[in-house]
Amino acid sequence: MSLTPDAAHNVAHVLTEALPYIKRFRGKTIVIKYGGNAMTEEALKESFARDVVLMRLVGINPVIVHGGGPQIGSLLDRLGIESKFVQGMRVTDKDTMDVVEMVLGGLVNKDIVTLLNHHGASAVGLTGKDGDLIHATKMVVKRNSPELDVPEIIDIGHVGEVKSIDISVVNMLVNGNFIPVIAPIGVGEDGRSYNINADLVAGKLAEVLQAEKLILLTNTKGLLDKDGELLTGLTTERVDELVADGTIHGGMLPKIACALDAVKAGVGSAQIIDGRVKHAVLLELFTDEGVGTLICRR
Repeated sequence: MSLTPDAAHNVAHVLTEALPYIKRFRGKTIVIKYGGNAMTEEALKESFARDVVLMRLVGINPVIVHGGGPQIGSLLDRLGIESKFVQGMRVTDKDTMDVVEMVLGGLVNKDIVTLLNHHGASAVGLTGKDGDLIHATKMVVKRNSPELDVPEIIDIGHVGEVKSIDISVVNMLVNGNFIPVIAPIGVGEDGRSYNINADLVAGKLAEVLQAEKLILLTNTKGLLDKDGELLTGLTTERVDELVADGTIHGGMLPKIACALDAVKAGVGSAQIIDGRVKHAVLLELFTDEGVGTLICRR
């Protein structure tokens, strides 16, 4: 069945609007943090996979970092292991860390790799332990208490921060036309595994790769002002102001901090986009309007 004139016009418009962006990003690296609804709803998983495969086919180099908190919680429940959180971070003892590695490095990572390969990509799954990719340090959590003169230090186990990243294995895969899919697990100097926030890993990886873009998929429209309206086209200075006046607060603060640090360290721009929208990545990359909040240096 042939297209109607209006439908044909719309298709042509979309393609011509995408062309300058394809030319701009061809040969560039884009780091995508994949999580939230986009990683759990079947229709969104399919659209994400198609987006990433199309990026690769037009010459863009996507690098995927994924989360998996809900999947970890589900398996812990099935195993009868209680989930505990301190300041939004999962307390991770040795048994919990074993589950984290099974879920992130095994089930979730390989599901994403399989999905991308099914749609025509050549994807390879990694954890930060592969190729000495992510060197971690143990995260120190402090809590102020009125009855104590100094902050209380809380041990939350195998939860880490990025100490350094060796991108040799990532570069090898990208140069071989593979899509790296990375689980945010690092290794400390003591040889222990550490669970690291996926946003943090994505931001640091984008910095080291000097990526053109960092894209963080979320379950919100992006960064909202105090009236609930979407903010976009923000400079790093404006973001600092929004943090200072309390517009950016709560759970959005760590995500914004990752994006802000990456842009200040040389990443071309960062986007916080709504992963609940089908084909959100392509809409952000290849259309004039986009579907989220853009942060750039100026």
